[in-house]
Amino acid sequence: MENFKNISAKQAFDVLKNEKNSYLIDVRTLPEWNFCGIPNLSSIGKEVILISWMFYPRMELNNEFWDQVEKNIPDKDSKIFFLCKVGGRSADAAINMSERGYNNCYNIVAGFEGDKNENGCRGKINGWKAENLPWYQN
Repeated sequence: MENFKNISAKQAFDVLKNEKNSYLIDVRTLPEWNFCGIPNLSSIGKEVILISWMFYPRMELNNEFWDQVEKNIPDKDSKIFFLCKVGGRSADAAINMSERGYNNCYNIVAGFEGDKNENGCRGKINGWKAENLPWYQN
């Protein structure tokens, strides 16, 4: 049974803030975390879990992804929010973990950066940054 659902970044943040057994997994790559930023959950007493779904530059699937998620979040009834750049890889990760028995998997639609605006820039229309949710850049 597939238990994957789509959710906005703001909705995900509200659940993360209010429910103890909820987690955010950022599935982007190391260069994306370094150059684009990372969600900051310190204001709600949590930390984002960084586990790449694919590895840059070849964008090869992380064959240890499932084990890494299970190690970080053993309770399969936890609410897990998956985040990537614009919502594609995170949807794949949410579907996959749902198929592996996790009961509350969510894809954050529009991801961290969201769609491009008329000038070709991300982070202005939708997604984590555009919804003015906390984040930082190394």
